[in-house]
Amino acid sequence: MRVIAGKYRSRRLQSLPGMDLRPTADRLRETLFDVLTAGNPAALEGTTWIDLYAGTGAVGIEALSRGAATVYFVESSARAAELIRKNVQSLRIEAGFEILQQDALRALRHLDAYRTQADFVFLDPPYRMEEAYRETLLSLGKSNLLKPESIVIAEHQKKIDPGAQVGSLTRYRLLKQGDAALSFYRKG
Repeated sequence: MRVIAGKYRSRRLQSLPGMDLRPTADRLRETLFDVLTAGNPAALEGTTWIDLYAGTGAVGIEALSRGAATVYFVESSARAAELIRKNVQSLRIEAGFEILQQDALRALRHLDAYRTQADFVFLDPPYRMEEAYRETLLSLGKSNLLKPESIVIAEHQKKIDPGAQVGSLTRYRLLKQGDAALSFYRKG
């Protein structure tokens, strides 16, 4: 697993052994960021991200590598939160991020209370936690974390559909790659 592009391009990231973590594959991550930048490498400059169920932190680190100003890594597992810390340290990233070791819904309430607003929210719960998609998307839709132009991206199994409409979030794009898929949502 490596950083695809930007300041930390080609740098390796660590993962945990076994199947407890399922990091977003390099190819799918590359596709995600190609869609978000749409040929404009500076499109992510100065943006704020929330990386929910962050695991290794690969998506948030990729965002930082491509110019994001702030990334909130949200991960409930102590081992995975420590892994994110190690990955960030190995790249010598010293600022522009916060690791919140807590449940995703609790972290969203915390960030909302501090009036955080995100340009991008990425969520990738363990595939077995199908209900987490709906709960998280509903919570995001009810919060003040999203601006009208904010984009929420859910990575999921191709055979599982988190929904075209979840509360106030509407899917505007569904991208399938292998047995994984990305659903892109906006509030409105």
